[in-house]
Amino acid sequence: MPGLVLLRHGESTWNARDVFTGQVDVDLTPRGEEQARRCGLVLREAGLLPDRVHTSTLTRAVRTARLAVAAAGHPATPARQDARLDERSYGALEGVPRSEVLARHGAEQYQRWRRSWDAAPPPGRTGGVLRPGESLADVLSRLRPCWEEVLAPDLRAGRTVLVVAHSNSLRALIALLDRVGPDRVPDLEVPIAEPLHYLLDDAARPVVPGGRYVRATSDR
Repeated sequence: MPGLVLLRHGESTWNARDVFTGQVDVDLTPRGEEQARRCGLVLREAGLLPDRVHTSTLTRAVRTARLAVAAAGHPATPARQDARLDERSYGALEGVPRSEVLARHGAEQYQRWRRSWDAAPPPGRTGGVLRPGESLADVLSRLRPCWEEVLAPDLRAGRTVLVVAHSNSLRALIALLDRVGPDRVPDLEVPIAEPLHYLLDDAARPVVPGGRYVRATSDR
């Protein structure tokens, strides 16, 4: 049976500062680099060495993938970047501390922008680039063709596929895989640098909804 491993990138410099990052291209921290290497060791221990790697175009995801497969002993694993796996655009919130957004807009609006299905932050300019805000529904709309055209065919061919992306692009992919409705979307959470393994049937559907997190033997 094919296997799909979803991995959120290691800690980024803006994760460490607790600001909204979105599509701003920031790098990993040293801690994030170590998290990525550890994920590679965990996958090797679990026998989940990928045949294909798919990442977003953003540095923090690309570098996480490279560090992970190198630590797993397979640095030459074919890898492909796809902008449809990029993090959601947070528009005017990008680069703003989370605490500031919470104080300025209140807890209810803060949570709607972060966790709801259809609430998109207002557009804004970051680093000279005007970015529209995206809802999770928007992310799923751009990600679905990536699943249908790229990821699912790899999986149906019997390959083990590693996808390294971001909190919201992975939340959208999980919603697609597990057929999670808008009412359950707020509960979806994707932790940093913890591989989530889905065993799939021949039609690339989850055998067990929700998958399982893969952890080192010493962590169990």
